[in-house]
Amino acid sequence: MKKSILLLLSIAFLMISCDKKSKETKDFTTLFEKSKGTKTPEYKDVIAYYKKLSETYDEISLFTFGQTDSGEPLHLVVYNKEGIYNVSEIKKSTKNRILINNGIHPGESDGIDASMLMLRDIVQNDSLQKKYQNSLICVIPVYNVGGALNRNSYTRANQNGPLEYGFRGNARNYDLNRDFIKQDTKNAATFAEIFHTVNPDVFIDNHVSNGADYQYAITHLFTQHNKLGGNLGAFLQDKMRPELEASLVAKNINITPYVNVWGTTPEAGFSQFFDSPRYSTGYTTLFNTLGLMVETHMLKPYKIRVEQTYELMLSTFDFTETNSEIIKNLRTKATEEILAKKTYPIHFKVDKEKYRDLNFKGYKGEMIESKITNGKRLFYDKTKPFEETIKYYDEFEVTKEITIPKAYILQQGWHKIIDRLKNNNIEFTRFKKDTTIAVIVNHIKDFKTRKLPYEGHYLHYNTTVSSSTENVNFKKGDLYISTNQKGIRYLLETLESEATDSFFNWNFFDTILQQKEGYSAYVFEDIAEKYLVENTELKKQFEDKLNDDETFSKNPRMQLNFIYKNSPHYEKAHLRLPIFKIK
Repeated sequence: MKKSILLLLSIAFLMISCDKKSKETKDFTTLFEKSKGTKTPEYKDVIAYYKKLSETYDEISLFTFGQTDSGEPLHLVVYNKEGIYNVSEIKKSTKNRILINNGIHPGESDGIDASMLMLRDIVQNDSLQKKYQNSLICVIPVYNVGGALNRNSYTRANQNGPLEYGFRGNARNYDLNRDFIKQDTKNAATFAEIFHTVNPDVFIDNHVSNGADYQYAITHLFTQHNKLGGNLGAFLQDKMRPELEASLVAKNINITPYVNVWGTTPEAGFSQFFDSPRYSTGYTTLFNTLGLMVETHMLKPYKIRVEQTYELMLSTFDFTETNSEIIKNLRTKATEEILAKKTYPIHFKVDKEKYRDLNFKGYKGEMIESKITNGKRLFYDKTKPFEETIKYYDEFEVTKEITIPKAYILQQGWHKIIDRLKNNNIEFTRFKKDTTIAVIVNHIKDFKTRKLPYEGHYLHYNTTVSSSTENVNFKKGDLYISTNQKGIRYLLETLESEATDSFFNWNFFDTILQQKEGYSAYVFEDIAEKYLVENTELKKQFEDKLNDDETFSKNPRMQLNFIYKNSPHYEKAHLRLPIFKIK
């Protein structure tokens, strides 16, 4: 018996030794390392690398989700100390959940290489595995697959490496970092599936900046804390941001807020970038996730940019481990906080009265004569570095807010909206029979539209609505959407037409802006005359307008149209939003 036990132990030890030796013989040196920090791998090689890593280490899993516009799926790499074998385990995990997005702009490949190094180092280092034993680290290796396949060496004209890289636009030439709310692309719809599967406590999106010149190789762009709001916003501003900054400084890495200036120099100060829901961190905020966009500096050597991205990600993991219980508690209570306030802000502006002093390390900038054109050009003199205190405006004030309704009702014919609600795990029920309810009805009162196309749309802005309370008959199958759910922010930001990135502003309801029925004046004249006789109150309004409005009194067509729009002949659907509110 003892001999049998010893034999089994010997076999087990031999298997472990062989497994360890097998891992050690496999080469996980990346192209970035082999090229001494000058190259980034092609898309197929990135996926092959993770496939090999997952086959070698049980702690790494590789999953595919949905499709992208390129025809390829999105991949998700997951690190978990005990391993993850199916997607349902991700959803059930109670660990810290971190989601990292790379290659949204494939020319900005820093995060692609940094993540490959990071996950390899964690699985090959026992101390790192112990440190992150309570973390579920999820990585999208390359989000913009189509752009990554469109490889070149020239389109990032302002960027210092790598030697070859992908293109900013995806397979349909969309900028994916403007698509998170409207979800025109398959990429964005699949991202939503991944995002809601992971339900991250912290989200990191890795980028490269394209603006002013300064001494920093890396900057941070946290989601705007006033917009995040409540205790989560205060936690991000007062604890997460300063502690991550201090962590980087302890590693001898200087970091500053994203330098939000274009074509000018930063000495006069600058404001925080406002990430509305079209952007990645603006979108993830809608589900109470702490968002961080990493922006390395385009002119710094690629090797340094990747290394500092790597270190910022590790610092974020450390912070999340340390503050796990606090973060989860804040996220759990966030929906309750929003509902308790009764109102919700949908527009902000920079508060010019509030700023904090920022110690900034830049280069002296000046306008000099161009050697090419007959004008002047901006020149940063790297022989003249400076360090001085500048004003940083990172407080935003609310300029418009709405009262949070008990529920929304959406008419069932708006399939594109329903698809997006489903993609984002929004809960709703459907009327089982025709039902009449007193609801708030909104009509579009005014709006402006961009004159040039923007990401496949002619975007509306400065939208205003007029409201009234009416009894409306809803059909069997229309959607009843309670606001008492985790996706409340998503509902408020998309269904409130005056919100910056509402579905109305992104043209999903443009058909209501056009009248479908009209009248011939020579026919309606007789109808209008009879209608005024039968409706004395409208007749008085008409006569008062004739007396008080000179433009109106000189325009017979306008006069007739006034009567038409106040008669039963005017179609109810014109300018009426198919979204109704219950107080």
